[in-house]
Amino acid sequence: MTIVRTRTPSGEAIVILPEVEFERLRELAEDTLDARAIEESQRHLSAGDEELLDEADLDALRAAPSPLAFWRAKRGMTVAALARDSAVPEGQLTTLETGAGTADPAVYERLAQALDIAVEDLVPDSV
Repeated sequence: MTIVRTRTPSGEAIVILPEVEFERLRELAEDTLDARAIEESQRHLSAGDEELLDEADLDALRAAPSPLAFWRAKRGMTVAALARDSAVPEGQLTTLETGAGTADPAVYERLAQALDIAVEDLVPDSV
């Protein structure tokens, strides 16, 4: 395998190598990143930082009109309690729960914080 070490006109050191070797190194780097992500996830699970949903929860999430409706029910909160804890009006919560409307990201952030979940778990796919 031929590897050429050289410099760009601006003086930056670069390496030129066969494409097949570049692809092998790229795949190796991706595998390393994937392994680190798995380790990080396992660390969070071991520490109890992440909440796992069982099959019944997943079925309920799929059946719910919105992620917000699922998480509010899972937390055992009333609309009034969630409205109070998130400073989001009850009428807006009802609209969001039924999937009849969306809100700006700041609203979802407040709701996620009140529900103790990541905002990504709350925002419907259509937002």
